[in-house]
Amino acid sequence: MSSHHSSHARLNAPTLVVIAAIAIILTRCVDVVMLFNTLGWSGTQAFVLRSIQTWALTLISFASLLVVAVDVRCAFVIVRGRSWGRWLYLLVQLVVTGYLWAASLGFGYPELFSIAGESKQEIFQALMAQKAPDFLVLFLLFIPPSSRRFFRLQ
Repeated sequence: MSSHHSSHARLNAPTLVVIAAIAIILTRCVDVVMLFNTLGWSGTQAFVLRSIQTWALTLISFASLLVVAVDVRCAFVIVRGRSWGRWLYLLVQLVVTGYLWAASLGFGYPELFSIAGESKQEIFQALMAQKAPDFLVLFLLFIPPSSRRFFRLQ
C-alpha cells in the first residue's frame, strides 16, 4: 500500500470567499422558494404554461434554469479556489442584468421576465435593488485583498 502525498499545501478559503459562495447558493434557493410562495401552485402552473407557448419563450425559460445551475456550480468551484468560477459568475450576472434591463424596457419578452416600473429610473432602481445581493457577492470575490490573494495562489 502506498500513500500519495501532495507536495503542495492547499490554502483554506478565506471567510469572505466562503460567505460569498454560501450567499450564491442561498440566494438562488430563496429566489425559488419566494417564486413558489408568490405564485402558489396554480400560479406556478400558469407561469410554466405561459413560458412554453413559443420556442423563444421556452428557450428563455430553460436559460433561466441553466443560470441557476451555473450559479450554484460557480459557488462550489469558487470555494475550491478556481478563479474561472468567479469570472463565470461575473459574466452570468452581467448577462442576466443586461437581459432584465432590456426586457424591462420592452425588448425581448417583457411579459415573462421583466421588472415593472413607470420610468427608466424606477426600473433601474428596482433592478439594482434586485441584483444587490449578487453585486455584494461579486464585491466579496473581487475586492478584498484576501479574496484576490486566495484565487491568485490556487
